[in-house]
Amino acid sequence: MNIFYRALLFFQKRGFYVCQRIADRIGIRAKVVRISFMYLTFVTVGFGFALYLFMAFWMHIKDMVYTKRSSVFDL
Repeated sequence: MNIFYRALLFFQKRGFYVCQRIADRIGIRAKVVRISFMYLTFVTVGFGFALYLFMAFWMHIKDMVYTKRSSVFDL
């Protein structure tokens, strides 16, 4: 199996949902955010991809730190 194909499958199965979460917060479609990241990556020669990875890392850390509790007794 090709290494690029395996990387594609990895990101499809275990995506970070960065674009979806940004779109939900702003109130627009995720497709618009994804296309914006693609254009930003092509125009700035990789800055959009680096920004995407940074945001994925930041959201992962935020999810680990902030957990939503349903009641006071969940402590």
